[in-house]
Amino acid sequence: MAQPFLGEIRMFAGNFQVRGWAYCNGQLLAISQNDALFALLGTTYGGDGVNTFALPNLQSRVPIHVGTPAGGPTYVQGQLSGTENVTLLPVNLPAHSHTFTASNNSATLPAASGNVPAQTTTYQPYIVAPPNVTMAVNAVTPATPAGGNQPHTNVQPYLAINFIIALEGVFPSRN
Repeated sequence: MAQPFLGEIRMFAGNFQVRGWAYCNGQLLAISQNDALFALLGTTYGGDGVNTFALPNLQSRVPIHVGTPAGGPTYVQGQLSGTENVTLLPVNLPAHSHTFTASNNSATLPAASGNVPAQTTTYQPYIVAPPNVTMAVNAVTPATPAGGNQPHTNVQPYLAINFIIALEGVFPSRN
């Protein structure tokens, strides 16, 4: 493997820590022991800037490019955004209503498939005739919002893999 640049981040499929590299898990490092890496990262990802600085945290995160995509917002280095879970509230759902139609003709069929509810005097509640009345609003119990105010996952499809950052290597020179 070629000598990495100091601060270079790579995806790593192994399940162990590589010598000279650290997991990108937001851990704090001492500036006194990592002054060259601190010169590159500063406090972009956290730390107090006096004694400590933080490595990027790519746990449960998708890296995106710094800058402004066409027609999109501007992303700055170290910016965190997004959420893994979302609770939908009634204000998140479009307002809508439904009318329930039926027939006031006498029912003649026991099955609902392709038929509508009708006036019944026997156990057969359906009729082939098209609906010709709107049922009373209180004839059907309104649906209660689903979800019970519990969050649902908002995570895109994924494959778990480690991101590691070089703690040793060539100090990158500017152009």
